[in-house]
Amino acid sequence: MDHRLLEIIACPVCNGKLSYDKENFELICKLDRLAFPVRDGIPVLLDHEARELPLDGEK
Repeated sequence: MDHRLLEIIACPVCNGKLSYDKENFELICKLDRLAFPVRDGIPVLLDHEARELPLDGEK
């Protein structure tokens, strides 16, 4: 994931900062606990495509 792209894109739900999870090919919004997929190098920033992340301590 291009670091310059990470500087300009934002969470479509809250407009917060996203971080890249290399292992799962996802962009993570920690505020909303959402993971947006990156498919073929393209971020899919659609809220209905995101998966909810568990609370800390949950599995």
